[in-house]
Amino acid sequence: MPDDSPLIQSLRTAVAAAPADVPLRLHLAELLLDAGQSDAAVAEAAVALQHAPGDAQARDLMARAMGVPQQPAPQQPAPQEPAPQQRAFDWQAAQEQVGDVVPPRFVEAPVRADGQDDPGDADAWDVETPGGVRLADVGGMQDVKDRLEAAFLAPLRNPELRKLYGKSLRGGLLLYGPPGCGKTFIARAVAGELGAAFLSVSVNDVLDMWIGNSERNMHEIFETARRQAPCVVFLDELDALGAKRSRTAHSGMRNTVNQLLTELDGIDSAANEGVFVLAATNVPWDVDIALRRPGRLDRTILVLPPDGPAREAILRYHLRDRPIENVDLGKLVKATDGLSGADLAHVCEAAAERALLDSARTGTVRLIGMKDLLAAAKDVVPSTEPWFASARNVAMFANQGGMYDDLVAYLKKRRKL
Repeated sequence: MPDDSPLIQSLRTAVAAAPADVPLRLHLAELLLDAGQSDAAVAEAAVALQHAPGDAQARDLMARAMGVPQQPAPQQPAPQEPAPQQRAFDWQAAQEQVGDVVPPRFVEAPVRADGQDDPGDADAWDVETPGGVRLADVGGMQDVKDRLEAAFLAPLRNPELRKLYGKSLRGGLLLYGPPGCGKTFIARAVAGELGAAFLSVSVNDVLDMWIGNSERNMHEIFETARRQAPCVVFLDELDALGAKRSRTAHSGMRNTVNQLLTELDGIDSAANEGVFVLAATNVPWDVDIALRRPGRLDRTILVLPPDGPAREAILRYHLRDRPIENVDLGKLVKATDGLSGADLAHVCEAAAERALLDSARTGTVRLIGMKDLLAAAKDVVPSTEPWFASARNVAMFANQGGMYDDLVAYLKKRRKL
């Protein structure tokens, strides 16, 4: 540590005599930061925040001392009304930063007081315009990408060959595997590869308490997709939307499955041209077998927990904005083998929590290190284990026609079968 100037030495003495004097401590921190002693400035600012957690000057000084980049000044002129305080929170910048991450807080559904309202009267279905997510944005998982390319994308990228061989633009693909492994993200990436709109459908979008409305909702969803073609219709949790009719006691649910089968077939051969149906489920053995016959969701891809390159990409993503030091990603990737993408996000969150609590207890801010990440990884139980326990029984006793050959091969490779 460089020698302190006389002024800094005097201020240190004064702060020691009056430790609760926040302005005096912040003045000392400013001088330390100007003198190039960032770590000492961070320590002083941390103690000041303990005494005054809401002090804006202390937070600003902490951010500058830790090297956090500041938001650029807005290009547009400031609002006419004077801000209530000098350091007002920049809501516009915050909304731009998390606009693609945070979903809408409220969703207004069409009013159906008597069950007779026509859902087609309102634009009830949210169709996303073609986005910038591509398969290249999916880290690792090369086997899944190769299967998607061969089974789904290659014919659609070559219109001349498709026309020559009479290949229709209709298509259906089922993604299955343990939860938290990125099936929804892959579906969005497929839509990006096709340059198509994206319409995500869950059971809440379809089921209705009034008789006949669930079937009508299903029809309206596909009609919207046909109007927006090319469009990817993503059926999330297909086991809820298309459960086996033999196990469904409620006639309304059976009728909804029947309607889904009708929409997949289309009224005529060209009805679904440009509509690509992707579905995802954790339990494909609970999906009605008619949905998986040729011409419907006849292609199946197993989405497994992320491999090494995928885990590295996921960890980099979740650590990108956190204060870290000396993180050995290669070692961390090995320590997280078998964890899902959701598990990896939890590891990063738990490591950040450990460092935060330690900093709060000691009054000295420290960075997140390998010790925190490895400890968090050790504490996380893979969320995929219960799924593989159930899938093992299916692979052993219900693999008719080789439907789950990919799953059997994976379980044997992992010595779980």
